[in-house]
Amino acid sequence: MTIAEYCVFASVALYFLTIVPIKWLGFRDYDNSKPRDPAFYEDGIRARALGAHQNGIEAFPFFAIAVLLAEFRGAPQGLINELAVLFLIVRMAYVLTYIGNRPSLRSILWSVGFIINVAIFFLPLIRGYLPI
Repeated sequence: MTIAEYCVFASVALYFLTIVPIKWLGFRDYDNSKPRDPAFYEDGIRARALGAHQNGIEAFPFFAIAVLLAEFRGAPQGLINELAVLFLIVRMAYVLTYIGNRPSLRSILWSVGFIINVAIFFLPLIRGYLPI
């Protein structure tokens, strides 16, 4: 497996790790028989953690498809790996800014992550122009 493929798995782990601690820390209020109870997520940090979790679920398919497409179409593996690691770092920072209630920085990081995904997606198209 490639580093980029491990990053795809890490992306899944990240969106789980975004919400699980909130449920553990709020175990007195959390009812596992109603895991989507809106009342549990009314608190500010819980609501932001849920938002970060849901955004991780939304961001995952494009990232995974971009990585696999780039690999299947013969883009330079080293560059795919570097961009995938960078995406994962940006996503971690995104989660921290989301939970930390930093909306402007969060939006900037989301945009950077999206641009990284677009770059990975189009690597096969531009590989002939790369100095690698």
